[in-house]
Amino acid sequence: MGRVRNTLVRPWLAGVLTAVVAAGGFGLYWFQPWKVWQDETVQEALPGPATTAPATPADAPSEASSTPPPAEPTTLTRGELISHEHPTSGTVTLIRLADGSHVVRLEGLDTSNGPDLRVWLSDAPVEEGRAGWHVFDDGRYVSLGRLKGNKGSQNYPVPADVDPSRYTSVSIWCDRFDVSFGAAKLARA
Repeated sequence: MGRVRNTLVRPWLAGVLTAVVAAGGFGLYWFQPWKVWQDETVQEALPGPATTAPATPADAPSEASSTPPPAEPTTLTRGELISHEHPTSGTVTLIRLADGSHVVRLEGLDTSNGPDLRVWLSDAPVEEGRAGWHVFDDGRYVSLGRLKGNKGSQNYPVPADVDPSRYTSVSIWCDRFDVSFGAAKLARA
């Protein structure tokens, strides 16, 4: 009788162990807990006009044919990041570049790393505390792409077909768990 019992227990135990290993693997993939200890720092310069080598006297244009220098980037709106799901700080600026395109710039960003983090331009109000964690996907928003790094200064181009004046906030959004890590209300600069 003892042998019959052992053969019945082994398949059941193997099934439970298989389920535990599968659940553990899925949990590791889904939550990516190792990212809590991994910081990714990205330092990008503000996009600006391309620089060219100085003209030599032989090919220097005459003063009558010289063109004016390109316009400088213009800050349209600015805001300070506040913490939501994770401690988050830094400055967000919406900048119009000399060519008329727009970029959202994160400066001095400091937040937690996490799975599937995005930068969203949104029309949602920025609310402090838990009230602000889940509001950014309730209205109109545009994903500007994956967060390049959880620390540093980074640029996110706004698509040409997007009118940035229709958006009032920026969120560091965890798309996997539908929660804001932090956000900034954009105000005229």
